[in-house]
Amino acid sequence: MTDYDTTDIPAGYDRARDHGPEVLNLWMQVIAAHLGARELSRVLDLGCGTGRFTDGLAAAFDVEVVGLDPSAKMLERAHQKRRDARVRYCRGRAEAIPMSPGVVDLVFMSMSFHHFTDPHAAAGECRRVLRNDGSVMLRTGTRERIAGYPYTPFFPGIRAILLDMLPDIDELRETFGRAGLDMISAETIGQTIAPSWTVYAEKLAAGGDSALARLTREDFEAGLEAVRHFGDGGDGGSVVEPIDLLVFRPV
Repeated sequence: MTDYDTTDIPAGYDRARDHGPEVLNLWMQVIAAHLGARELSRVLDLGCGTGRFTDGLAAAFDVEVVGLDPSAKMLERAHQKRRDARVRYCRGRAEAIPMSPGVVDLVFMSMSFHHFTDPHAAAGECRRVLRNDGSVMLRTGTRERIAGYPYTPFFPGIRAILLDMLPDIDELRETFGRAGLDMISAETIGQTIAPSWTVYAEKLAAGGDSALARLTREDFEAGLEAVRHFGDGGDGGSVVEPIDLLVFRPV
């Protein structure tokens, strides 16, 4: 588990991970498609970080959103950016969500599940706070996508780190299944995260990726230089990243 409060990651997180309104709108549309006609009254953005999706969820679905994260540094930045009065942030862990049972219609997690100390306890907490007709939507990296991540070819040591950090889809199905949540959908969404490889290199340089942060400084700089060199070629086009969305509902 990455303790963001002991790192410099929060300072560069948004520069590295905020991919603009187009990507935010893409994910809101994907979520809406899975919700169908279901109406929401409260959403939990679990592991909300700097709130990249929290305001967007409130605006897209006209709903109260609670952003929960264990990192004081990440939440400080989330509070600074908050624009929607329907959003509130609180500090807490996924393994002990500070909410009553059955009070949320949607638990949304974005790139946070692999940071949880006890995945089974976190899945159980998701089920506990979820209403019986609610949904859990997990936006996540998985082992199945490692070869498709844009930076993988440039950082030779990153594959082993990602294999250690990320779950696979069967593992996630089993974890949530034990908590009484059935996986009803699994899809991969391609999101454009940079208009060019040169821009992508600068996003990586901002230092917002917890996997890259585990590389040695020398390996990180060498990989970054390789990305920049590729970008200097000018023929790479835009940079697209595959992200999985898994949807669970109570059994």
